[in-house]
Amino acid sequence: MFSEFVQEQMLLFVALAIIIAMLVYSYIGERLSGFKSVSTDEGTRLFNDDAFLLDVRASNEYKEGFIGNAKNIPVSDLKDQLNLLPKNKEQPILVYCLSGIRSSKAASVLVKAGYSNVFNLSGGINAWKAAGLPIIKAKSKKAKKRGK
Repeated sequence: MFSEFVQEQMLLFVALAIIIAMLVYSYIGERLSGFKSVSTDEGTRLFNDDAFLLDVRASNEYKEGFIGNAKNIPVSDLKDQLNLLPKNKEQPILVYCLSGIRSSKAASVLVKAGYSNVFNLSGGINAWKAAGLPIIKAKSKKAKKRGK
């Protein structure tokens, strides 16, 4: 009887299995990745505790606004520029991008490079702005020349 129901509703059971697998992966996958995704509240705490801030967006995105004194290294260049990161591999590093996708890739690179306190800002700088938290806009070269 149950097997007949399963056969008749196979598509629903496949969908259920996929959803369960995704939930399990989201719970276990983060623990296996070696870094932790954090909310803007936890990101603020890390910021206030002087974590190293790493913005992995493209330089033109970075110029539109960034968090605190974040170092900008695009995710595509990160493996070649690890020397620009803290020498102390236990120092907390808060990594962010626009939405949290590129920064999770960057966080994986950092973990593989031996960094042990890596945090990915969930939702990226978009979530940071949505929470009403401050960003800094880069001054243009023209403004710098005028002394502004």
